[in-house]
Amino acid sequence: MNYHVPVLLHESIEGLNIVPQGIYVDATFGGGGHSSLILKNISGGKLFGFDQDEDAKLNIPDNQNFTFVHHNFRYIKRFLRYYNVTQVDGILADLGVSSHHFDTPERGFSFRFNATLDMRMDTTNQLKAHDVVNTYDVDSLTYVLKEYGELPNAKKVAYTIVQEREKQTIHTTEDLKQLCKRFCNPKTESKFLSQVFQALRIEVNKEIEVLQEFLQAGLEVLKPGGRFVVITYHSLEDRLVKNFFKTGNIQGVVKKDFYGNVQSPFQIISKKIITPTHEELEQNNRSRSAKLRIAEKK
Repeated sequence: MNYHVPVLLHESIEGLNIVPQGIYVDATFGGGGHSSLILKNISGGKLFGFDQDEDAKLNIPDNQNFTFVHHNFRYIKRFLRYYNVTQVDGILADLGVSSHHFDTPERGFSFRFNATLDMRMDTTNQLKAHDVVNTYDVDSLTYVLKEYGELPNAKKVAYTIVQEREKQTIHTTEDLKQLCKRFCNPKTESKFLSQVFQALRIEVNKEIEVLQEFLQAGLEVLKPGGRFVVITYHSLEDRLVKNFFKTGNIQGVVKKDFYGNVQSPFQIISKKIITPTHEELEQNNRSRSAKLRIAEKK
């Protein structure tokens, strides 16, 4: 079984505009698919692969140009400095959850399997989905489900979860799945469950907060002319990346000069969102929601 099929592989590597002697970062190493192609395009250059998941270590390539950093990509600036690197030529991030996570039942990422509610990408972290479901109050749960799952009936779902857990602890993905079934019909069940599980996963891994820190740090370590290549999978991520590339700040606040020209540290390379081809969608259905954005630091 493949750890993860790299999404938009050639489009993203092309977007990096690789210089053979350059220094690059694969911020989401995972199965090493993107890293493998980057390494084929550098000679004398350097590639740093970041991943917080212990399982990713199994995919480290035997290549003198590659350095694996077993940490969350939010710390990109700190660890590059540790390796005496202050500026890089390009950064790639594939923000999707790997197939390995979805297909490993005990990790608790998928409602296809019955497992403990976990969803931690870094298994050393304390907070699990089990804790969110069983300890967050109604308001906190509502916020998570509404903001990260974009559920219109978030408060009703949160209230029901709190009521149910008073009778018995919600231990497994199946427990949660059965509880959620009352809010949807068979036709909408899969989408509804995806939204609920996405919300919990984002909260457990602090994905939005991490992405904000990573984007800011990435801007700081990119050299002028360096490329920032990001693949997103849901609207929250995509909106954040789009606004950051447009404005250069997390708030997405447009700043203009005296003449009304938008001031941004980036030039947008991909004016139009890049999405998977029909051929890629046929080969890898999980790429269907992927969106690729590319920006170059001025």
